[in-house]
Amino acid sequence: MKVLAALSGGVDSAVAAARAVDAGHEVVGVHMALSRSRAQHRTGSRGCCSIEDASDARRAADVLGIPYYVWDLSEEFEETVVADFVSEYEAGRTPNPCVRCNEHIKFAALLDRGLALGFDAVATGHYARIVPGPDGPQLHRSNDSAKDQSYVLAVMGPERLARSLFPLGDVTSKEEVRAEAAARGLSVSAKPDSYDICFVADGDTRGFLRDRLGSRAGEIVDTDGVVLGEHDGFFGYTVGQRKGLGIGRPADDGAPRYVVATEPASNRVIVGPAALLSVDELRANDVVWLAGDIDPGDGLDGLTVQVRAHGTPVGARVRRVEGELVARLEEPIRGIANGQSLVVYADTRVLGQGSISASARLGDRLAH
Repeated sequence: MKVLAALSGGVDSAVAAARAVDAGHEVVGVHMALSRSRAQHRTGSRGCCSIEDASDARRAADVLGIPYYVWDLSEEFEETVVADFVSEYEAGRTPNPCVRCNEHIKFAALLDRGLALGFDAVATGHYARIVPGPDGPQLHRSNDSAKDQSYVLAVMGPERLARSLFPLGDVTSKEEVRAEAAARGLSVSAKPDSYDICFVADGDTRGFLRDRLGSRAGEIVDTDGVVLGEHDGFFGYTVGQRKGLGIGRPADDGAPRYVVATEPASNRVIVGPAALLSVDELRANDVVWLAGDIDPGDGLDGLTVQVRAHGTPVGARVRRVEGELVARLEEPIRGIANGQSLVVYADTRVLGQGSISASARLGDRLAH
């Protein structure tokens, strides 16, 4: 096959491309330039898409003996990932930009452009497995549970899954990948992993949002309406947050307070006791269903759901209601915010996902 290998400049994508070459594919490396103001160097493990990353990707391609190109996808990235990130926070939701990037950039802009140029598939360094099934390829968790990235890939859809390769899905540890990179002479073998939000390289998400949305002074209030403090923008807070609230005085009961909601219309941040964070039923819209052979219908038992990229899976009964997913959890989870992804699994297999639009606390179920 003719394979387009996404080279980020990190060790995972370099080894994935090397394995695609080993498999006999005709491989071309592409580095995606996602920011028009890329810094020359990133700071430790924060950020990505720097000039340093592009240079590392080129060196990896040279070692592998494959053609290498840089594609400017900064406009698409700004419009579909960064703008979405800002607008979701402004609407009082908490998005996952990695999910949007996989949906719109790596498995839309990159793959679609590659297909138009005659490539058969895209190979990336994601930790996930593609397993043949009777009704087509299935997306499964990686063998390395600590690095598994199936959560952020669930949004890609069955058509793009069929055009994707994840050569690292069978590895059991990151150390294995680094050792392989060193053995192949790849200079990125010891390069730190990139984490946090790539376009917020300094890690200051609140500051980034304030620069985009401006300061909007408002009140931090308890659930009974008592004002406990002030903020400079509700969008800088997310459900479950405890640190950095700047509450001027403790609540009357003396218990710690957490963000339980943000109200864009009133520009208020609502805080309350930890007990209000526990939910046991979730509803999700914008559903992408990968398992064409499985229909949740009136309900499927024995499934698990995951609500954070590296969260602990929770047992659940999942059903479809008017095009949305409703998950009844076997045990409550805390700190769920609208906008997070709800990913549904059957053992290691990803069945589908949706964007959380509502949650219910214990004893306060969602309407059926």
